[in-house]
Amino acid sequence: MMKKNLAFTLTPVLLALLAACGQKPDGAGGHGGPGGPPPVSVAPATQREVQEFDEFTARLEAPDTVDVRARVAGTVEAVRFKEGQVVKKGDPLFTIDARAFKAEVARAEAQIAALKTQADLARTDLARSEKLVAVNAVSQQEIDQLRSTLRSAEANLKGAEAALVQARLNVEYANVTAPVSGRTSRANVTPGNLVGVGDPVMTTLVSSDKVYAYFDASEATFLKYMRAAKPASTVVQMGLSNEQGFPHTGKLDFVDNRLNPATASIRARAVFDNKGGQFTPGLYARVKLGGSATYSGVVVPDRAITTDQTKKIVLIVGPNNIVQPRPVNPGALIDGMRVVDGVKAGELVIVDGLLRAFPGAPVTPQVLKVDDKGMPLPAPQPGAPGAAPAPAPASAASK
Repeated sequence: MMKKNLAFTLTPVLLALLAACGQKPDGAGGHGGPGGPPPVSVAPATQREVQEFDEFTARLEAPDTVDVRARVAGTVEAVRFKEGQVVKKGDPLFTIDARAFKAEVARAEAQIAALKTQADLARTDLARSEKLVAVNAVSQQEIDQLRSTLRSAEANLKGAEAALVQARLNVEYANVTAPVSGRTSRANVTPGNLVGVGDPVMTTLVSSDKVYAYFDASEATFLKYMRAAKPASTVVQMGLSNEQGFPHTGKLDFVDNRLNPATASIRARAVFDNKGGQFTPGLYARVKLGGSATYSGVVVPDRAITTDQTKKIVLIVGPNNIVQPRPVNPGALIDGMRVVDGVKAGELVIVDGLLRAFPGAPVTPQVLKVDDKGMPLPAPQPGAPGAAPAPAPASAASK
């Protein structure tokens, strides 16, 4: 009798403890807290035009990078540019002492004049002797010797003319000019230094009107684009590390002819206009490449997709607010939204409170507003402007 009274006495205490912990005994309100089924946030599945993209990391490089070297040996007389200056093709960069080369030009011109005189004399002697052959005044052997002398004089003249061309080139090479248009680096030599042919590097010049973005694509991505027969002029978008999104647009202009077997990737390149000079070779960049044509698809927030053993599912709030598990086949992820197959547009998908939702059990859905991409907007906090009034507390049970 005392055991029964003790149990009867402890029952209100246990009920109080359960209430303090936010729990109820079996049969006193189902799965949720006070007031009915548990609350969840839902958003309607959205159908919209989507295009799949692939993102890669890239490095910027200049189309032309030239190490400017001397083509003749001599003493540097002047540096004709400011370090870091943008120059055009043909602009002077360095001046090398050309006095010795000019003297060589004068010597070659004088030699040509002498050889022309010798050739003219040999030509005259041959013509005079050929007239005397008819009267047997000159032997055939003498005629052959005169012809040989003329040919030798003409050959020497051509050699001297070639030497003159080389001497004039040396004078031209003494004025070191920009081989391409672009931005200069620092001057590695200063006036008074002696430079040799090809050594040292006097400065480095990089072209600046365009810029290349090199990136590596995986084998699977490469095969996907091959199946899609993507042209080499595919539009590519790019963003720098300090930029949001991909504000710059260029074109894919090169894909390598083989995959790297060590990394199972292939090198590709996109070209971007850089007339404004906003891109510097060596910068890190992000590039986005269109992976498919535009198509209509149903999208849901990626966080709404969960796993049930070996398959992907979303939880749908059906009639009478009953939770229904729906198997889906997830596709591309675009701006936080996942393209899915298995959900119809307009169906309410649970996006927050997944742990409080049980298949076949009722819930209290709160429908969230979505933006133009279908992404749910955060629910307004209680007390904020436009927020729904907080539910009134449940009345105490009558004793």
